[in-house]
Amino acid sequence: MSNTDSKTQALGQGPIIVEGTKAVNERIKGESNYLRGTISDDLTDRMTGGFSADNFQLIRFHGMYQQDDRDFRAERQKQKLEPLHNVMLRARMPGGIITPTQWLAIDKFAQEHTSYGSIRLTTRQTFQFHGVLKPHIKLMHQTLNSIGIDSIATAGDVNRNVLCTSNPVESSVHQEAYQWATKISEHLLPKTNAYAEIWLDGEKVETTEEPILGSQYLPRKFKTTVVIPPQNDVDVHANDLNFVAISENGKLVGFNVLVGGGLAMTHGDLSTYPRRADDFGFVPLDKTLEVAAAVVTTQRDWGNRVNRKNAKTKYTLDRVGIDTFKAEVEKRAGHVFEASRPYEFTDRGDRFGWVEGIDGKHHLTLFIENGRLLDYPNKALKSGVAKIAEIHAGDFRMTANQNLIVAGVAQQDKAQIEQIARSHGLIDDGVSSQRKDSMACVAFPTCPLAMAEAERYLPGLVDDVEGILAKHEVSDESIILRVTGCPNGCGRAMLAEIGLVGKGPGKYNMYLGGNTEGTRIPKLYKDGIDEATILSEIDTLVGRWATERQADECFGDFAIRVGVVAEVIISARDFHV
Repeated sequence: MSNTDSKTQALGQGPIIVEGTKAVNERIKGESNYLRGTISDDLTDRMTGGFSADNFQLIRFHGMYQQDDRDFRAERQKQKLEPLHNVMLRARMPGGIITPTQWLAIDKFAQEHTSYGSIRLTTRQTFQFHGVLKPHIKLMHQTLNSIGIDSIATAGDVNRNVLCTSNPVESSVHQEAYQWATKISEHLLPKTNAYAEIWLDGEKVETTEEPILGSQYLPRKFKTTVVIPPQNDVDVHANDLNFVAISENGKLVGFNVLVGGGLAMTHGDLSTYPRRADDFGFVPLDKTLEVAAAVVTTQRDWGNRVNRKNAKTKYTLDRVGIDTFKAEVEKRAGHVFEASRPYEFTDRGDRFGWVEGIDGKHHLTLFIENGRLLDYPNKALKSGVAKIAEIHAGDFRMTANQNLIVAGVAQQDKAQIEQIARSHGLIDDGVSSQRKDSMACVAFPTCPLAMAEAERYLPGLVDDVEGILAKHEVSDESIILRVTGCPNGCGRAMLAEIGLVGKGPGKYNMYLGGNTEGTRIPKLYKDGIDEATILSEIDTLVGRWATERQADECFGDFAIRVGVVAEVIISARDFHV
């Protein structure tokens, strides 16, 4: 296959107008024999703890990223040692539901075979293992497979883990929505047998086609959600494809389909920007999978395979036009979108503490700061969840806000589960609303893309923000605060009221103007400021908010109304100007 691609296109139609060299990832995918590469050979190479250049990329399609501990990188360089290579694995858990038996198995593996001993709950509503060395990688996959879990397509240029609203109050609708999240995930998975062959020693089966993803797979990562209004806990505008559940008389009847959201950008590159998703209209349940496949295949064929920074669905929509993209989806799905059904998002946080569902079962949402489950002094979080798993007869639900729900608890079991949670620090009545509304990505020491701290920075930052709120006598209020170590969007800072995006060690871009519903992109307020300046700015702004706000006005709405920042209405134009 030639690595040059010459195509022509009329303005606003079909594939990309460009003549030039394709991104190197296109060559890697094309030569990979449907994602196999030479990964198996690398596994037997004991001269290095890492994977070769192409396989470094290909293992992502199997749910892993090669990393090293950056805290020790410089010291290893001094000793003329290669970085201490390991992998991070992200599991495929559509809707974030995991059984107690599965939980106990992943808890055991994390304790015995990872460098950090922790389980990390992520904004993709799943768990991650960090620090798995090469000799333990196959064991990791085989352990997961033995309990009915895999990590297929949780990274790479494919549709990733499908999110679903996790607050299970309306149990019947949630169950239906969760089932559709699972169906969508299965429908859009790669069909290659590479995962089973490499990691599970499965029978080698020749792959002749990928009917939805194609032999080159997608131009870039692709994210899908199923959301149940009024909760926007999955942050629909951070995702390429979203199915907004529409119910009538307590029964799911179909979905409004939102396309083209995404938060990643590149510092200094004005061709990149976060973008809200567009509402294409309503589809009945029996057209869900056809529409999902049509959106994916349209992006597959029309997305930018030359410049990966402009390869996401959001850029394809802006290049060809929303109406043109929508018409192509309708053509491929064999179905015309109906007018969108009315719905409203009111908030996007998790409902902490006990909540009773309509089926009479009880659900306990536990706040897990930064999603990091580890045993700390006087706070044995990881052991506490394992203790609950040993007696729990329901399931667990990981949320897109990095928290954990103990779901389906019978009335007679509540007291015992709450006692375990409290004794292990999983319930702390002193945790503020501000801390619960704050979130960070992993960043240092494991993420290779991190430019600044995030997970390790956030707890102390929240302490300071709590102090500022108290100073201005608004301690009962909170601001949606998110920190990311780089501009790739994992912590969803580009949907926060205050978003901090790492730009260098101790330096962040500060964005203001998101809202509590998660329907507005914030705008750059200060560029490359240090931690002391961040606190000074927050102090000044909260002081104004406390005295000048209107009734029930959230911080982000206030910042826009008084002109601290302009509202971002059309992402590409308004975000940078």
